[in-house]
Amino acid sequence: MSAETTSTLIQLLYLAASVLFILGLRGLGNAATARRGVQLAEVGMLLAVIGTLMRHEIISYTWIIVGLVLGSLIGTVMAISIPMTKMPERIALSHAFGGLAVALVGISEYWHHQHVGEAMNNLQITATGFEVLFGAVTFTGSLMAFGKLQGLLPGAPMTFPGQNALNALFVVAALGLVGVVIASQDTQLAFWGLCGLGLLMGVTLVLPIGGADMPVVICLLNSYAGLAAAATGFALKNNVLIICGALDGGSGFLLGMMMSKAMNRSFSNVLFGAFGKVADSGPKKAGTASGPAPNEGSIDDAVEILGSAQKVIVIPGYGLAVSQAQHAVKDLANVLQKKGVDVKYAIHPVAGRMPGHMNVLLAEAQVPYEQLFDLDQINDEFASTDVALVVGANDVVNTAAREDPKSSIYGMPVFNVDQAKSCIVLKRSLNPGFAGIENALFVKPHTMLVLGDAKKTLLNFVQGLKEPGGH
Repeated sequence: MSAETTSTLIQLLYLAASVLFILGLRGLGNAATARRGVQLAEVGMLLAVIGTLMRHEIISYTWIIVGLVLGSLIGTVMAISIPMTKMPERIALSHAFGGLAVALVGISEYWHHQHVGEAMNNLQITATGFEVLFGAVTFTGSLMAFGKLQGLLPGAPMTFPGQNALNALFVVAALGLVGVVIASQDTQLAFWGLCGLGLLMGVTLVLPIGGADMPVVICLLNSYAGLAAAATGFALKNNVLIICGALDGGSGFLLGMMMSKAMNRSFSNVLFGAFGKVADSGPKKAGTASGPAPNEGSIDDAVEILGSAQKVIVIPGYGLAVSQAQHAVKDLANVLQKKGVDVKYAIHPVAGRMPGHMNVLLAEAQVPYEQLFDLDQINDEFASTDVALVVGANDVVNTAAREDPKSSIYGMPVFNVDQAKSCIVLKRSLNPGFAGIENALFVKPHTMLVLGDAKKTLLNFVQGLKEPGGH
């Protein structure tokens, strides 16, 4: 095959891959077509890899095969061993690996040109500088996000005086170093300084952000990884990387904006507001002497309420993921539906630790897509609902968002669960949610808290409803 024919075939493969990436992203916009969207994107990635392996720049396939085998083994082990409940942590690690990969590619490209004494053109060196910067920020920033999600680092913001000024200084310094690298490619100290500063910025930018904002942070890190990949495409003159990176970067940024809107907060407030501190004002901690105690109930009390209900709305949260209760809640819904109860699921945009976290878990339990409703679709239905069953959710049902102007989440759209005739809340303890804010819902007169592991509690509900006389 001639070089010209090979080049044409590579570009056709890249074009097909790009089209499949776009169609895959479009499919991910709807739960019913999400699986097909992923499959289309997988085929697109396969075509892109095949096209890349055909490039004439490849001298030997030895290390490529080694990397392919090792990467496949690691990916397979992760896919098999990591449960769906740990998807946020897994995605944070994937972003870290992706950021490290593009940073290393940029370093390799720079080192190669330095070694052969061949200067890059202005576009290539500019792209390489930003590629290394975004890749390094994504790497350490994703590791910080993983640490917060895994509980290795405190979920509350880790702040210090002058942090925003310092981060602004780092950004200016990074841009200055990029400028120095562009102006003088032989200034290796500036290039390595840029690498080190990018790694440091990933830490200082993410640590001050509270765990409650991790869905937005994950979106933003996804955007950084996409921008780094696009810069890699410019540096390597690879069209599919430019297109794929632009899609990833743009979609991640837009999704982050949507997550911020769902919390009724500005994007800048998420990044620089250190949300997640425990406020001095607002509702007192439930169960303390300084505030009203919540209405704790038993399994039998909850079963009696559920047994007489005609309409139930389930509100899942991170507690459902922790206890891996998605199958148990589906079992409960099956029992209720056999008794003629109308069961729906209310999914908040920022429930869990990543966008779509609850959708993924409920899909794993084979909950029908048509039973899932977002906040705007279902919020008006709580007034006509017999039971609002809150499974591990906290901040997305906190009535302080509507009632307490002093609360740090005031104005955030939350579910109107307090408007249901009865509200049953499943929690492990009386501790506040991940945002570190006490929940005013827990002391409402028609709210019942059932403490304990959500999965065990739900299975007890199922057993109680199945027993003779269990309504």
